[in-house]
Amino acid sequence: MKCPFCSHEDSRVLDSRSLKESIRRRRQCLGCNARFTTYERMESRALYVSKKDGRREEFNREKLATGLRKACEKRPLPTGTMEKIVDDIESELFHLGRAEVSSSLIGDKVMERLKDLDEVAFIRFASVCRQFSDIHSLKQAVDGLIKSNARKRNRESQLPLMDGVESERKAGIPA
Repeated sequence: MKCPFCSHEDSRVLDSRSLKESIRRRRQCLGCNARFTTYERMESRALYVSKKDGRREEFNREKLATGLRKACEKRPLPTGTMEKIVDDIESELFHLGRAEVSSSLIGDKVMERLKDLDEVAFIRFASVCRQFSDIHSLKQAVDGLIKSNARKRNRESQLPLMDGVESERKAGIPA
């Protein structure tokens, strides 16, 4: 492993931790004694993406991250949110067990997450992904988002009919 500070070729591993889909290693350079972290990810079989125009290309995690970053640019999102979304989508795609997925499936998975995370980022991503032909189709997407979020807020603001303990007692379930 090449040191990012002095480019020395040798380092030693101080600590290793398994993460969900990768391994985090804390390393120390044997040349300058600087410490740095590396992440190792298991290389899995090739996954291809079929594009709308019929082309096929290998899945590129960085391309997904770039599109997500553009949509979320200058939005107040917690640190690491976009990386988590990319990790989750990549994991889901590989767990599908297919050799090829459509670009629209990937776009739908991103929009599904952005819809709950940030409305502006959702519209930005959807405008590129769905290639709105005119202002009316964009307005329909915005109206759909507003209705969806209104229903969600309405459900969240409602109180349950009975709380857990009270409902069990009234139903005759012994405590």
